[in-house]
Amino acid sequence: MKAYNFAFFDEGSKREIRRATVKAISIPGYQVPFASREMPIARGWGTGGLQLTLSLLGQDDIVKVIDQGCDESVNAVNIKKFINKMTGIRETEQTATATIIQSRHRIPEVELRADQILVLQVPIPEPLREVEPSEYITQRLHADQEYSAIWLMLFEQIMKHNKMTTGADHPVLVHQRYVMSPSPIPRYDNCKLHNSKALILLGAGREKKIYAIPPYTTVQSLAFNDYPFQTEDFSGRTCHLCGASAVYFDELIDEESGHKYYQCNDSSYCLQRLNQELL
Repeated sequence: MKAYNFAFFDEGSKREIRRATVKAISIPGYQVPFASREMPIARGWGTGGLQLTLSLLGQDDIVKVIDQGCDESVNAVNIKKFINKMTGIRETEQTATATIIQSRHRIPEVELRADQILVLQVPIPEPLREVEPSEYITQRLHADQEYSAIWLMLFEQIMKHNKMTTGADHPVLVHQRYVMSPSPIPRYDNCKLHNSKALILLGAGREKKIYAIPPYTTVQSLAFNDYPFQTEDFSGRTCHLCGASAVYFDELIDEESGHKYYQCNDSSYCLQRLNQELL
């Protein structure tokens, strides 16, 4: 007799999470409250994303877990170990092989397909939280589609720094209705949300919220006409390992020479390119 049900949760808990997920898919960008369960990992370390993943997994699924582009970080490795112990399903580091991809702070470089699901871990799901501490008031502002405070925040950044200074988690408008926090992905990844072929689910365990971007949904990063949205600029740079360009890079410095060089942030993408060169 197994000590735990398949995928850790009892079937009633899975159904409750799935119902919230279906509602989130039906109303793109809307934050759906759900009864976030206690998990054997601390809140803030991906419990929201993990609950989504566990509620969706089946025996035939293949899971990939990444943390800031890396498959072998502490967060990613421990979540994979837990999923494997609770399900026994296959794991992979190849984006193209996975059916469910759980990620923290990055969207893979390989374009996702319609038969894949991307689950993003979210620490703070409320895009209005920086300008309004009250949950009751933020709900009213969303209902009224009143986002002037966010526009004012971006305007103040331009007045102080002559540019928008959101390094990550830049707010987006989903389906011309809800302003949404895309999780702390870099600005470079915001464009991957627009008209994505894959279903994108976002879960915040500590804040008890689930929201979603269904496939082929319009997603626009907030910006002004005279100060358009700009991503990180890696033009003219290549990965020192695989030679890739037009991807999101980590900037590294050689301790001995002080020389600056660049490496693909997506570790499995870089490794795949290296293996292809060796064949």
